[in-house]
Amino acid sequence: MKAIQFMQYGGPEVLQVVEIETPKPSGRNVLIEVKAIGVNYADTARREGKYVIPTPLPFVPGAEVAGIVREVGEDVTSVQVGQRVVTLLGSDDATGYAEYTLADERGVIPIPEGMDFHTAVALPLQGLSAYHILKTMGRLEAGETVLIHAAAGGVGTIAVQLAKLFGAEKVVATASTEEKLEIAKRLGADVLINYTKEGWSEGVLAHTNGQGVDVALEMAGGDIFHQTLACLAPFGRLVVYGVASGQFTKMTPSVLMGKNLSVIGFFLPQIMRKSKLYQQSLQELLTYVQTGALQLTIGGVYPLDQAADVHRLLQSRQTYGKLILVP
Repeated sequence: MKAIQFMQYGGPEVLQVVEIETPKPSGRNVLIEVKAIGVNYADTARREGKYVIPTPLPFVPGAEVAGIVREVGEDVTSVQVGQRVVTLLGSDDATGYAEYTLADERGVIPIPEGMDFHTAVALPLQGLSAYHILKTMGRLEAGETVLIHAAAGGVGTIAVQLAKLFGAEKVVATASTEEKLEIAKRLGADVLINYTKEGWSEGVLAHTNGQGVDVALEMAGGDIFHQTLACLAPFGRLVVYGVASGQFTKMTPSVLMGKNLSVIGFFLPQIMRKSKLYQQSLQELLTYVQTGALQLTIGGVYPLDQAADVHRLLQSRQTYGKLILVP
């Protein structure tokens, strides 16, 4: 089968189109003919050797796939050949950039009737991240205020909507351009702030009557982390889920004491290890999409052999919504 693989860490140019053996399912694994692949910052971090956990070489990236079950292992009981499914592959064995992949049946969710592969694959990683950053880790309560950075990105576009669905009174959205801020506004954001302009954090405080926000989503690192921390209200929670800038941050823990602040880390594979929590939340998200309560933003669909170009696009931060590869 055709796949995208890298033999060494580096820039997008290390991604190569290769022919490798089509895997055979055994035990509780199922073989999925891949119809759509979600592209994520985790894939670029894997490629650069900067992922949260070590990446073995050679490696086929990609954790988010939708497709059709073609074979099942001898112990599979909940999935049938021919089913249309979506899944997140385990962080240790992610091999989504390929024509076929194996997945544990416990992580496989049927795609609802009438939903296409592109829509289904645009949901799991960013959808589950936004859901659990806000609800599980951020402990968002009805009536609270939320600050969402990169609000036109994959996680951001979903987080803006989920925050409202979960009862947030005010959603403060930041982005780097007016066009991206308009996307956030269309999805329900109440306050729009361009974080590339000087004094953006003062703007957040001004729009919250000087109080600050109850929950903040932060994935840039560097100075953005410290400025976001300064935007928190008493008992505020800052959830860190990435370091897109590549700038790691130092913090003196005592700065949290004055306002009873919390800084919380989020890593989706830990959620996936709790299979009931993972399945329940993904089913809930699929229902939101099916009923129209949650709109997914697809930024582009590209052939699998253009994976390197898509990584360049993603890291340029000039895109919005979900980028998808198709074999």
